[in-house]
This record gives sequence, structure tokens and C-alpha cells, in this order.
Amino acid sequence: MRSIFWKKRLSKKINPEKLDDAEVWRSIPILDKDTLRAMSDAQFYGEFCVEAPEGIQEYWRSGGVTGAPLFYPRSFRDMEYGLLGFARTYDCAGAGRGDRAHVSFPMGIHPVGQVFSRCAASRGITVNWAGSGASTPSALQLELIQRLQPTVWLGMSSYALHLANLAEAKGIELKVKTLMTSAEPVSQAKRDKIERTWGAKLTDTFGMTEAGMMGAESRHDAPGSGFRIWSDLYYCEVLDPKSFEPVAEGEVGTLVVTALWSNNVTPFLRWSSGDLVTWAEADDSAGPYSVFPLLKHAHRTAGFFKVRGVNLGHQDLEDFMFRHAEIGDFRAEVLNDGGNDALRLCVELRRGVAEGDFSPLLTNKFKDKFELTPQVSVLETGTLAKEFEANVKAALRA
Repeated sequence: MRSIFWKKRLSKKINPEKLDDAEVWRSIPILDKDTLRAMSDAQFYGEFCVEAPEGIQEYWRSGGVTGAPLFYPRSFRDMEYGLLGFARTYDCAGAGRGDRAHVSFPMGIHPVGQVFSRCAASRGITVNWAGSGASTPSALQLELIQRLQPTVWLGMSSYALHLANLAEAKGIELKVKTLMTSAEPVSQAKRDKIERTWGAKLTDTFGMTEAGMMGAESRHDAPGSGFRIWSDLYYCEVLDPKSFEPVAEGEVGTLVVTALWSNNVTPFLRWSSGDLVTWAEADDSAGPYSVFPLLKHAHRTAGFFKVRGVNLGHQDLEDFMFRHAEIGDFRAEVLNDGGNDALRLCVELRRGVAEGDFSPLLTNKFKDKFELTPQVSVLETGTLAKEFEANVKAALRA
């Protein structure tokens, strides 16, 4: 009620002493991205935010839901719990004292990289603040991994694939025991591909800048079971997207989050993140984090492109390609071929795979799966990695 924004939206009938009553709680309006998008900077900082007695420690960059990203103030008390949420992910991955972490998340104004690096000290983990390929070139990242021999690598799943492809092209064998990813969906096919190329176990993590690092996969659970959510730090609701009534365990719903301890400046009450998820009660089976409930992404996406009347989903195409161990890296592009669209698959093959044998096999399997015949072009190993690096540098110059 100290927030001007919420004072206008909350009913005077809401009794703060009865917020643990489901009916009272659900009378609080859902806060969504459109509402946030409609606020100016002055409204967000002057009306939405409240003043923390202990002051502001730092700012966390939003995901850009307003076009121009907002920078969320985090108080000193917020950061106590922010660091705790991140630190727990190391526990879930089985990383601890004596491990060495190579952090390839961006170290700029987005919090994920620097907070992962800072909280490692609480677990006795040595850290190399490498940053992303934009600040530390990928070739240097591989050199550092070889020289410093980290046991844990942290970064985006797409960058894990890129580094693995670059290592393959250079004949470098990657040797870490644990991979920790965040911020991107990781399908089973993508997980298998990353673990196969790195020879390491992958633990995915889940969070959002409006709240913090909210959970992680546990090494004690079966792969793909979902994220153990820190329900002592974040109150999560899984609701029907239309009625906003709670859905049953196992049913798909939209995720609504309220931070319980890191809301001292930015009161994101009942924040609708747009994630479609399922939930399951805590099972208290194995490991200390089994006391927390499981949240699993439904991996629904509207991303697709159309070729000759056939809709190809981004996730479906990625899964299909990653399931072929013969492929090191790939690029898919739609071209106009004499008035008709054509799909070209540019692939790099792993060492020892014969182009003449694999290309027809891939073509036939793709046709059986998607009812579409692609043009398969085999590239020299390392070609796509060089293009990726060139695009990163061009973006930085721009």
C-alpha cells in the first residue's frame, strides 16, 4: 500500500491480515506485461516503486518488455535473498567447495552473469568471470577452459552448443563435469546434444528479473522432470490463462509469481510472466531440495515458418536436427527458388561421417517427418562458428 500504483488498484476491502485466505489473495489484480508496458519511466520509479529504508544496492535490467528496458532497483535486503536464490542452483547441480566455475553468461547490465559469479563464494567455488563471447572471444574462452580446467561451465544453452562446435572444429576435447544453463528453453534433444558434445551433465535453472533466480533442476531428479522452485522465497500460482482460476496438478496453466522477500522496492504482486507451465507438489523423495514443488515448462511456442504450405515449428526442427549425432552444427534458411520456396539445411558433420552416406539419409528422414524435401548442403567444419563470431562483432560495432 506504500506504492501509489497499487494503492489505486487494490480494493479497500482487502485486509492485509488475511492474505493467506485464497479468496482475499485472488482479489489482487494480475500484473501483466501490457500494464508495465503502459508505464513511463517516471511512473514506474515514482508511482510503482517504493523506498527501501536500507537503500538501493544495484539495478537489474528487465527483459525489455517496455520496448526500452527498465532497470529494477534492488535494495541491500533484496540482494541477500537474490544471492541465496542463485547459490542454491549450485547445490542442485552438485557443485561445491573445490569446484572451479567458468562463467560465460554476459557480465554487463543484465544480472545473471555477475550474480552467478558473486554467489559462488558462498559455496566455496572458484570463479573465472569470463563473460559472453561478446566480451571474451570464443577462441579465448576455449583457451581459458583448457588452461584453467574448470569443473563447471555456466552459460546460455545456445552458447554451449556454439563452443562445442568451435572446439570440434579446432580438435579440442572439452573436459568439465557439470554444465549450468539458464534463460533459454532446453528440450530433451537439445540437452542430449549438449551433454554428448561436452561429455558432461547439464542442469538447467529458471528465474526472471522481476523476481530472481527461482529454481533449478536437481541432480537427484530424472532429467527433464522440471525445476525445484524455492517456494520459501517465491509464491507461484499456475492459473487458467482466461479465467485466472487455479489449475489442477499436472494441467498446463500460466505462471503468476510473487516474490516474498525480494520485493522491497519493486512490488511485483501476482506478476504474470507469460510462461506456460505445469506444477507438481513436493515429493520429498531424494536430496534436500525435493521438499520444493516442481515446475515444468510446457514448451509451447508460436515460432514457426512456412515452406510450400508446410508449417515448420522452430522447436520441432531443432529437436529433429539435434537428434542426429552425426551433425555438429546446422543452419536452416528459406529461399525463393524460381517462384517456389525452398528449405536449405546447411550442416557441418562430425569427424568420420561420410557426406555421401549421410546427406541422402538426412533428406529422406526429413521428408518422412515433415513431408518436405530439403536441400542439404554440407559445410566445412567451423564455417558456422566463424559466421556466428562475425555477426557478434558486427552487432557490437553497430
